[in-house]
Amino acid sequence: MTSLHHAWAALQSRLKILEPLPFSSDHWSLIERLHANFNDREVHTHLPLPIARFREAASKAIYEHAKQFDDVDTVAVDDGWLVEKFIDGTSDTMANYVRLYNDDVDEMMGVLVPSARYRKGHYSYGKFAVPQPHGLHTDHSAEDPEGAGEPICIARIETLGTHYLAGDYKAYDLETQSMLKALRYWISVPEGEPETILNELLKRQTLKTIPVNRVMLMVAGNGSENTQVTQHIAARPPAGGLHSTFLQRQFKLA
Repeated sequence: MTSLHHAWAALQSRLKILEPLPFSSDHWSLIERLHANFNDREVHTHLPLPIARFREAASKAIYEHAKQFDDVDTVAVDDGWLVEKFIDGTSDTMANYVRLYNDDVDEMMGVLVPSARYRKGHYSYGKFAVPQPHGLHTDHSAEDPEGAGEPICIARIETLGTHYLAGDYKAYDLETQSMLKALRYWISVPEGEPETILNELLKRQTLKTIPVNRVMLMVAGNGSENTQVTQHIAARPPAGGLHSTFLQRQFKLA
């Protein structure tokens, strides 16, 4: 085993609510290349990559807490959040779980991408009921307009997995590019309405779905020739809505 393999195996005893996933040989090959150079565009075409799962007790507790809210609360994880929730002593149940998630993700990123440093994050929880998601998008770094790819970890608890665009999106044919435009701006195109196109691209597996209760490593950042930023779209909740929790933690490269 390499030192990277040993470091990953040693994480198990240090994480609070997550369990690092064992990687296949193919995934280890991707991880090793990201470890050496995060902006390896060919590797980016194989992301998102599952790196951890929530421990069962944690996922159930987070989900049960989210079910107590009939609206969606979205909270930015910034200096103000740390002061309000922890220094001033007014932390709540979800904030406590988010802090554990953040600490665990930071531990994992310290092994996988040692140059990663926390940039920003947010979390949302409650009853997701908006029938139309915001379109196919990427997570940008407005703080660094010239930035290339940056690591970002996202997770959904129990319900509403996130869909993402699989493979090298520059290689898609013109028809598929038009269909993706429908999802990006949620507009009609010659190929059809966005709702129909969403279902068709899921059927084709042009869009794939991130499993719930998994932490996924993706690529954020602004446009770059050497980067394939992960394009994704939230799963649509059914009529009447669905309770869930979404967690996101984005990093910059030192």
